[in-house]
Amino acid sequence: MSGWTLGIETTAHTLSFGLVNAEGEPFPSASDTLRPDQGGIHPREAADHHKDVAGRLFGQILEQQSLSPSDITSVSYSQGPGLGPCLRVGAAIARGISTRLNVPLVGVNHCVAHIEIGRQQCGCNDPVLLYVSGGNTQVIARLNGRYRVLGETLDIGIGNMLDKFARAQGIPFPGGPVIEQKANEYLKNNPNPSMEGLRLPYAVRGMDLAFSGLMTAAQRLIENGASLESVCWSLQEHAFAACVEVAERAMAHTGKRELLLGGGVACNERIRTMCDEMATDRDGTSHAPPKMYCIDNGTMIARLGWLEATKRTTQLSESAIDQYLRTDQTPIVWP
Repeated sequence: MSGWTLGIETTAHTLSFGLVNAEGEPFPSASDTLRPDQGGIHPREAADHHKDVAGRLFGQILEQQSLSPSDITSVSYSQGPGLGPCLRVGAAIARGISTRLNVPLVGVNHCVAHIEIGRQQCGCNDPVLLYVSGGNTQVIARLNGRYRVLGETLDIGIGNMLDKFARAQGIPFPGGPVIEQKANEYLKNNPNPSMEGLRLPYAVRGMDLAFSGLMTAAQRLIENGASLESVCWSLQEHAFAACVEVAERAMAHTGKRELLLGGGVACNERIRTMCDEMATDRDGTSHAPPKMYCIDNGTMIARLGWLEATKRTTQLSESAIDQYLRTDQTPIVWP
């Protein structure tokens, strides 16, 4: 396709517009994130936030590349999964721009978009994906024309677990980066840490994962007098080790030698290091895209929309959102 593909991401707390050019080359997004003063994300508040900032961000993304609306030749948006009210705002914006400019509309799978921007950025061919985000945790591999889920969380996403634990300690959203900081502070003061008194439950359930018990046990350690820094370190070690263990099993089962990290928690340096060590032990490679492409961003939506637009488009009658859309529901129609 000629021209530029616009991508619109609104699955949760972030509204983001991104662009890829005619060759599929990505460009940085224009984004704005709702950060509640207290508590977690309220879907309706997040949707209202997205409506309020949409016009400014659309103008910003065009200005960044010195474009006019007429330079856009297709519009893609997150059709699911995600928070219903937030997804509906993104779909409405996408329909409006597509109709006004008379260009194709492409609804895409948010989870698959994480995979494809990671593959593009890291040069991976056929990796196992360890997808660790606020709303989800999955281990994914391509098989017979679809991305198959080989293991996933049975309760809450790992990012959600970290944020909930942080919120219980009075740490505002997002809590994950603060937990990482406090874990690093603990390591700095305890270069040879011990798990004595800091052990948490085993989060692996076959090829699946469960994080809510881990969070509850970590909270009990705090209540029993353990320092916040030590518990943050232990929580990271246990949760990340469980994810890496399932990812390693997936690599063994599939025979694949590449591991790709995706999702917002993939910004954490500790999980990146653990994945590197595991992949090296298996004579494989571990990859993680730049952090701006790990968090939710419009550019990954634009990239997947660009890949899919040559094979299919989304009619207005089929453009409704699906907040429960599964990773393996999307056929791979691109190379």
